[in-house]
Amino acid sequence: MLFYYANSGHKIGLERVRRGAALLKRLASNGVEAQLLVNDFRAGLVAKELGVKEYVTIETIQDIDAIAEVGNSIIIDSSEDDHGRLVKYCSDFKNVWRFEHDSSDRSVYGETLFRSECKDEDCINAVIVDDDYFEETQKEERTLFFLDDADYDKIILNNESFFKVLNMELLLGNYFFVKYEDDLAKLFSTLHEPEEYMDLIKSSSHIVTASAQTALEAKVSGAKVIYLHLPNNDLYSVEYLKTHGIDIVNGFNTEEVVKYLKNDTQITKNTIERFNEQKIISIL
Repeated sequence: MLFYYANSGHKIGLERVRRGAALLKRLASNGVEAQLLVNDFRAGLVAKELGVKEYVTIETIQDIDAIAEVGNSIIIDSSEDDHGRLVKYCSDFKNVWRFEHDSSDRSVYGETLFRSECKDEDCINAVIVDDDYFEETQKEERTLFFLDDADYDKIILNNESFFKVLNMELLLGNYFFVKYEDDLAKLFSTLHEPEEYMDLIKSSSHIVTASAQTALEAKVSGAKVIYLHLPNNDLYSVEYLKTHGIDIVNGFNTEEVVKYLKNDTQITKNTIERFNEQKIISIL
């Protein structure tokens, strides 16, 4: 049995859930049984919307072995401190994979790393985008803003002047509260519900986002993509995103965003390939 743990929640967002759902769907298409582990009920509901059949909630990375049994295999997609638990996991489980924390990260106890730039046999490609985004979709002329599924610190409201200058439509996050949505309605021409996520990412001509996973999905879909690099955005490096024609803006820099939005001549073809799950399947 294979388990995939995706760290998630109202302070973290759902980037790892989206990445995990994409991988589990690829494995399922090859007949591989896997179980998704998340941190809360809402993350599980979104995973089911993305095509994952079942999920189990656990508190933290330290609780994986409360569900997985000795001899199982696990994939860890989290930046949490494991407090020494990883050594036990590598001892108890048949296979242990985990996503790199940064480009300098190294295998500690013999676990295999998912890397954004995997250039040898000792790693697996960490760039995993749902196959649905590769389907050609007609674009609607709109600039869509998606911060992330969470805005615990009210980052959007704290940058009110930025959004008043730019005429954008907002895709709400799954962890946004109703009262917060009322405040946000004053800054955007249109608010879209979280359930519209995939359709909007696939159909929008221009996308501004602080989610690296969303940036890659939008790029695969053929949009003009601007990634806002904010503190603690660690899913993929800005250097990697740049290699695929995604424009990088540090923070809420209005002039830079306007410049990139106007310069459609910089739109490049998608160079991101579909994930190949065979390296995982061959080891299970």
